[in-house]
Formats: sequence, structure tokens, C-alpha cells
Amino acid sequence: MMTTKKRKSSIWQLVSSSNIGRLFVILVPMLWLAAFFFIPFLVVFNISFTESAIAVPPYTSIFQWDATNTYATLKLNLGNYLFLFETSFYLDAYLSSIKIAGISTLITLLIGFPIAYFIARSSSTMRAVLLALVILPFWTSFLLRVYAWMGLLQKNGLINELLVSLGLVQHPVTMLQTDFAVYLGIVYTYLPFMILPLYTCLEKMDMSLVEAAQDLGAKPYQSFLHITLPLAKPGIIAGCLLVFIPAVGEFVIPALLGGSNTLMIGRVLWDEFFLNRDWPLASAVAIVMLLLLVGPIILMRKNNKEAL
Repeated sequence: MMTTKKRKSSIWQLVSSSNIGRLFVILVPMLWLAAFFFIPFLVVFNISFTESAIAVPPYTSIFQWDATNTYATLKLNLGNYLFLFETSFYLDAYLSSIKIAGISTLITLLIGFPIAYFIARSSSTMRAVLLALVILPFWTSFLLRVYAWMGLLQKNGLINELLVSLGLVQHPVTMLQTDFAVYLGIVYTYLPFMILPLYTCLEKMDMSLVEAAQDLGAKPYQSFLHITLPLAKPGIIAGCLLVFIPAVGEFVIPALLGGSNTLMIGRVLWDEFFLNRDWPLASAVAIVMLLLLVGPIILMRKNNKEAL
């Protein structure tokens, strides 16, 4: 009887110690998310229900105190959110951002998948070199890379000089300050975020499945559609999210490479915060953008779990 009790107590101590270790491991990222995501989100969410004011900070408080500072009244201003849906400018900015981010993500996927597949099927030595080349752009400043594209795409830039010298065009082509430049900048900047998740999935893929399909008479495109593509689905989803989410709120690339007609929500946020100094409206724009991004991500993750 005593032996059984000792065994139960030792098992309980082992379970308790493992739970404490697991809790400690989870606690660190949870504290990080609370400090740098959840608390700032609550601050922005609070500002979105206030009114703009000529003060420091430039908004009112949601708590209104009486003359004796004894009673406080909660005053929520819903006008900022109503203004977003009443004005077509912000709706156009959301739709334009989603369109540009979606097309850029698709182009990045079409370019990144063959590159990731080639790296995954290369030899170990060649694979290390190719992965280093993929990561190499991160060694330089993001802003410097965008400025480099400005120099390449301008009318007297290297690309136009090359096109004119080869006789492909008679006059320099306007590429800078266009939507084409924005797509090019986003695809170039976020391409490694698509390649790396795809490479992780494709590198683990069992090639004997493809060989078995070919032995059974499957054509290359059939084995790709029925074997390679389904096995690479987690990498495709991860890569698309890593590209689409930051591309929606991108500010630097549209501001430097895009024209005045290139409307994206990141640029609108910058103007509202720093030019118009309308922090409540800017906060409402940010909250709606966050909801537009988080909702599809949750649904996609739920459907992915159900499929698995």
C-alpha cells in the first residue's frame, strides 16, 4: 500500500514539474505578445472611441468627470467608425491595399515555388549556397534596397538605358511612380518570406511518392498536382500569410515607388496620424484593418485544422 502511494506521489511530482516547465516556456512568448501587441492594441482601441482635440495628446478621454471630480461618465464616440463607412475614400484604400497585396502575394508564390523546389532538390553544398543567396538581401537595409530600385526605375536609370541601348524602346519608359513599381518592390522585398516556408515543406517531402506515381503512369503535372502541391500546402499557406499581411499595411514602398494615385491604407494611416493629427480616426482605421486581416486568418487556420 505504501509503495503504491509513493509511486502516485512521484508521478504527481513528475507531472507537476513538467507542467511548471511547460508553463514557463509558454509564459515568455505570452508576456512578449502582451507587452508588444495586446497592450498597444488596447491603447489604440481606446483612442478610436475618443474625439480629436487640440491638445497633447491630440484626443479627449473616454471618461468625463463632473465638476467635483467625483463621478465619471463613460463616453464612447462611434463617429470615427461611422465616418469610415460613410466615406468612400477609406473603403477604396482598403480595397486597393487588399488588391495590391493579393496580386503581389500571387506573383511571389509563382516565383518563389520553383525557386524553393529547386533549392530543396539541390545537393547539400549547393543548397547552403542558394539559401545564403536568398537570405543575403536581409544583410542590407530595407530602405536602401527601396532607394536602389528608385535609381534603377527612373527614366535615366540603368534599366531604361539598357532598353534604349538594345533598341527595345525608342524613348525611356515611365516605370517609377507607377503601380508596376509598387508590385515590383513588394515582390522583391517579400520574396524570401515566401521561399523559406516553401523550402521547409518541400525539403521534407518524400520523393519516393513522386517516383511511385511516375511508375504507375502519372505524368509530371499530375504528380505535381496530386502529390507535390498537397504536401506543400502548409508552406504555401504560411508563405502567403507572411507576404500578404505586411504587404496590406505597407507604407515605405508605395510612398517611394508609387505615384499619387497609388492608394494604400498604410499611407492613409501615416497621413491621418502625422499630417492631419487625427489620432482617433487613424486608430479606427487601424482597428478595422486589423479585423479585416485577423478574421480570414482565423477562418483559414480553422479550415486547415479540419482538413488535417
